[in-house]
Amino acid sequence: KAVMPYFAPDGSLWVVWSAAGTISVARSTDAGKHFDPRIEIARHGELLDTGPDARPQLVGDHHGNMILAYSFFKDQKWNAQVNIATSTDQGKSFSAPRAISSDPASQRFATLGVNAKGQVFAAWVDKREVAASLAAGKKRSGASIVFAFSEDGGQTFTGERVVREQSCECCRIAMAMTEQGSPALLYRAIFAGSVRDHASQILTPAESAGPVRRVSNDNWATESCPHHGPSLAISGEDRAMHAAWFTQGSARNGIFYARSTDQGAHYSAPRQIGQSQRQPGRPYLLAQGRHVWLVWKEFDGKTVTVWLEQSQDEGVSWSKPQQLAQAVGYTDHPLLVSQQNKVYLSWLTAAEGYLFKELTR
Repeated sequence: KAVMPYFAPDGSLWVVWSAAGTISVARSTDAGKHFDPRIEIARHGELLDTGPDARPQLVGDHHGNMILAYSFFKDQKWNAQVNIATSTDQGKSFSAPRAISSDPASQRFATLGVNAKGQVFAAWVDKREVAASLAAGKKRSGASIVFAFSEDGGQTFTGERVVREQSCECCRIAMAMTEQGSPALLYRAIFAGSVRDHASQILTPAESAGPVRRVSNDNWATESCPHHGPSLAISGEDRAMHAAWFTQGSARNGIFYARSTDQGAHYSAPRQIGQSQRQPGRPYLLAQGRHVWLVWKEFDGKTVTVWLEQSQDEGVSWSKPQQLAQAVGYTDHPLLVSQQNKVYLSWLTAAEGYLFKELTR
């Protein structure tokens, strides 16, 4: 259903994926042409969280530690738990999965990040505030964004706290690292009037949360679950923040891109991405120096197509859209990953299998 790639410091490619109720990882030493036998991390059957925005995560540091996160449902009422499994031997073996939090409230859509110091950061969508409101006899919509960090390669997470009290309960969170090594988050927040628009937030220092910055006034007032999270990247000289997201608001409809050069205090006017008549969605960003890459997919009623745009000047101007791949039937979200100066497209499809394609040739 979903694949997440990661390049280890030794240049090997690792992928973590969910299939048939199981979380597995495997290594490739030739950039995805062949893979070693898979390592099974966990088996949850039909209780594994494989929703449209649910995706196992895999990150690592320069000490050979690897950290994996996924979620599963504890019951039939969509109450979930985020589990962490770690490797201290460069992926030769992984620990038994364990809960990232001791709080019994539902947790989903974890995202992980690692800075140059080796600090591991985690953020997830959490229902503890909803549970507290219900216990007090009050109704509360949505969920919250909870954050924690690890100083020991993901063995333990501390500093757990709510950094945004009201957020969408079903959209993944995007994370990118600032030049100072602090995590920046982008997520679908809930504003007054049940408006579910996107907001960014920089957690600096690790023990405190920065202000919530609204990316765009799309005015999507809804009580439903979009299941369509955003993407975030931070680029070179200007340290610009790049945001891409999906909305069906009264102000705009489709997928959009905007940039900020003042740490999210202000964003550029949203620029629409893709062909609106072909259901564009699932945008994903990657930045290398001043070069920014943006992929997304479109559906014409029969075929899913992955498109690419590039910017050489940190998002000021963009190339014309370029078609990268096509498939029919089920397709995962297109992702981007880099290794040294190379950028790759990662895309899982039911018909064609796993595509791992270099884009920098």
